[in-house]
Amino acid sequence: MELDLNGIYQLASEQGIDAQTVDEALTEALRLAYLKTPHAAKHARVELDPRAGSFTVWARDEIPQEPTEEHPHPGFTLGEEYDDTPSDFGRLAAATARQVISQLFRKAEDDKIFGAFSGQRGKLITGVVQQDAKDTANVHVAVGDVEALLPRREQVPGERYRHGQRIRVYVVNVSRGLKGPEIIVSRSHPELVRKLFEREVPELTSGAVSIMAIAREAGARTKIAVRANVPGVNPKGALIGPGGSRVRAVMENLGPEKIDIVDWSSDPATFIAAALSPAVVSGVHVISDKNQTAVAFIHEDQLSLAIGKEGQNARLAAKLTGWKIGIESEEAYAAKQGQGGYTHKFND
Repeated sequence: MELDLNGIYQLASEQGIDAQTVDEALTEALRLAYLKTPHAAKHARVELDPRAGSFTVWARDEIPQEPTEEHPHPGFTLGEEYDDTPSDFGRLAAATARQVISQLFRKAEDDKIFGAFSGQRGKLITGVVQQDAKDTANVHVAVGDVEALLPRREQVPGERYRHGQRIRVYVVNVSRGLKGPEIIVSRSHPELVRKLFEREVPELTSGAVSIMAIAREAGARTKIAVRANVPGVNPKGALIGPGGSRVRAVMENLGPEKIDIVDWSSDPATFIAAALSPAVVSGVHVISDKNQTAVAFIHEDQLSLAIGKEGQNARLAAKLTGWKIGIESEEAYAAKQGQGGYTHKFND
């Protein structure tokens, strides 16, 4: 049976698909197509002849075996191969070949996209918002010729995405989905803030300054703990930049979201006090290092600032430090316990 194998090989070669891959896919597809024809033998293989541009279906019949005392149900053996290529198989074979080539092309394109984006996981990329009337829950983001998905769970509450708008997103995951490579991006991930700062702060990329922890409530507020790795470097100043230029550039990508930058410390009490900024902490009593629980003492006029609107500041401080933080009025505690009562005291 004739088939334009040379033309198929040439098309595949242009897509970077080798002849062996084509042969394996095509022979299996033709075998399955043959098995669907009337009176097809159960056992068959397809042999391609690239020079002649043809293929042959070789079939074998089952030959029942005579039962014996030792083998009362002997089964069967396979007879000699014979040419069982259907005479009217040409149209079906051509359609099968087109389907196989189309599938191979899609797979090659998917592999190319997956290979290009698999190294982008955990990085910041820029894309263009695309509207999709059939998928209103998610936002589609075009990155070159590829479309990434910004799911609702990765969107910032209250943030609107306009068709054609250029946005920076964080690549959460790249995987092989049922319909090809699936690229999931995020606008709400805490690491998005880190990557935005790395674009603006040379000290982060050089290693002079490190971001040690990030706590974020996307669209509202982010707290960042930083430390210097080089003597004489001001880590908070590095992220803020001259006249606030660096932190302002980051905030332009985050809309109305506010950013608090605090000093990281290996001492839990010192770190907790810094994390509750902008409130001024009078002292911290570490209740349990094992359970990571502590109480921060605050002047009464600073309590609302320490707790924040709907508890946001205290909540972010707990996320940033990894500690459970109780907040108590210093005046009220002193009245109940007398002078002292906590292990770390800070100057106002």
